[in-house]
Amino acid sequence: MDRMACINLPALPLQILLRDYPAWRNGPAAVVDRDKPSGVLQWVNEQARARRILPGMRYAAALSLARDLRAGELSPERIHGEVERLTRRLWAFTPGVEPAPDDPGVFWLDASGLHRLYPALSEWAASVYKALRGEGFEVAIAVGFSRFGVYAAAKANRGTTVFRSADHERNAVQRTPMDRLDLDPALHQTLFKLGVRTLGEFIALPAASVRRRLGAQAHALHRMAQGGEWRPLQPRPIPEPAERTADLEYPETQHDRLMAIAAPMMRRLLEALAQRRETLEALHLDLKLDNGARQHERIAPASPTNDAKQLTLLLRLRLESLALPAGVVELTLRADGIATGEDQLSLFQHAPQRGLDAAREAFARVQAEFGDGAVVRACLREGHLPEAGFSWEPLDRLRAPDPPHSSSRLLVRRLYTPPITLPPRPRHDAGEWFVAGAAEGPVEEMLGPYVLSGGWWMRETVRSYYYVRTRSGRWLWVYHDAKRRRWYLQGEVE
Repeated sequence: MDRMACINLPALPLQILLRDYPAWRNGPAAVVDRDKPSGVLQWVNEQARARRILPGMRYAAALSLARDLRAGELSPERIHGEVERLTRRLWAFTPGVEPAPDDPGVFWLDASGLHRLYPALSEWAASVYKALRGEGFEVAIAVGFSRFGVYAAAKANRGTTVFRSADHERNAVQRTPMDRLDLDPALHQTLFKLGVRTLGEFIALPAASVRRRLGAQAHALHRMAQGGEWRPLQPRPIPEPAERTADLEYPETQHDRLMAIAAPMMRRLLEALAQRRETLEALHLDLKLDNGARQHERIAPASPTNDAKQLTLLLRLRLESLALPAGVVELTLRADGIATGEDQLSLFQHAPQRGLDAAREAFARVQAEFGDGAVVRACLREGHLPEAGFSWEPLDRLRAPDPPHSSSRLLVRRLYTPPITLPPRPRHDAGEWFVAGAAEGPVEEMLGPYVLSGGWWMRETVRSYYYVRTRSGRWLWVYHDAKRRRWYLQGEVE
């Protein structure tokens, strides 16, 4: 028997917004249709619902209930682009993927014939769930036998649900609460007054009465629940990859000649993407060398674009940065397309005054010339020592700053890696201690010690940290390493 799955990413536009602004997760947040006080809330999170803020309210009215409400506008193109990207992501698990046309975040998948790849459908569902959760999405997956059955289960549950039989699925649908479905608030209130709490009670209503008394939306849902309007799966066809390959007659090492070959190929790729109504998201450059080795390079513009001038510059920078150990005998260009470009979000409060697009283009040029690891950001980590409390990770997307609001002045602690070795501290009667040199003056104040010890599982560390103030007014963060019997400069407070 054919199997079908449904994936539900609840309130996908809101999840996209919260991924862009993770600081909003701990408070009320919403997606609105317009960047104006008269805008209508379309999706809200649980913190907003706890403040009685619901979809359909005006933004100004919602602010009267929660002054700390954070809201943003997502264009239909941005939402559609994310749906297209997720569709391509799901093609890695099954070729049959159908995104819901009017419910962003809902996907139907063909789960038939996967027993040759996975011992059980539960393992396949778990792998899909893990992949989407790895991207930071809240997700629910249901695997069953009918389109409406898996849809209702994905809407009502979280995690993965796999039905053993059609009867098991039917019984679960009958017990599904009506409030788990995305119904119009007025329709939900009417059903509540009628005592209809579950889908089983809703399906038992006469079809003619549902249409006459509850409207077209309720009638369409009623027919789908009874299996009267379910069409077979209509998967999105997988497009042919936009790819061009050139075989070189002689091994080539000159960057200018390689660019002369690659530039026309890239323009033809852009023409192919334009015919699909797509824009280029990333350009892949594969080089086959004369010694048999292969080299892969990925070039990503600041935002999806079909600007041949900008992409030519990025391609030239990447080619000129390559140190080729042998000549190139085969050159392949492959383009990743996306249906629409990503629009810059506009915020109600603290609208960014800097040109993020210009900064992204500058970073893209740096990455094209020096590699993806040339632009990094600091990420906090759980570490025993101060220098292990953070790590540098590649910057995948430049976002608008969202600093916390505080009336107190924050002090920045600059960290030196590796720590700087200091001259020995003199005894009390041996003179003054010039930590930063004679120009900064001697140490006039010293706070501490703050002892840090541990690391016995690898290499034991015993450090005594101090804050010292020089005569010039600088506050330095120093420590004494008991094992090495040396003083080090760990950082500075600014």
